[in-house]
Amino acid sequence: MAAAVRASARAVSGRRLRLPAKVALLLTSSAVSRIKNLLQHRPDCVGLKVGVRTRGCSGLSYVIEYATEKGKFDEEVNQDGVRVFIDQKAQLTLLGTEMDFIETKLSSEFVFNNPNIKGTCGCGESFTV
Repeated sequence: MAAAVRASARAVSGRRLRLPAKVALLLTSSAVSRIKNLLQHRPDCVGLKVGVRTRGCSGLSYVIEYATEKGKFDEEVNQDGVRVFIDQKAQLTLLGTEMDFIETKLSSEFVFNNPNIKGTCGCGESFTV
């Protein structure tokens, strides 16, 4: 399945994200709104699936795909009426991460504010944990 959208990684240093207990991934209101918009045009999909792949100059990058069903070992985040599935291989990497959507005049992308990241590449598309 092809990637749904573009995503960037951000290391969070100097601040702690305040996540509710037992939440693997927190979606900002901007991310929820964008996901709802994306899924409106894909009635066959039940949500988005987030994973990590080995690539880029720092080692890992995020992959976001449309999901037609929940995988057997996927972690499900259900927030404000949207469903995001976390691939089994990405669950520990994403634990405690905030998923945001940022739109500027030049770009629009999901951004992961991840406290587990130890370093990122210069462009922000790949990271190490």
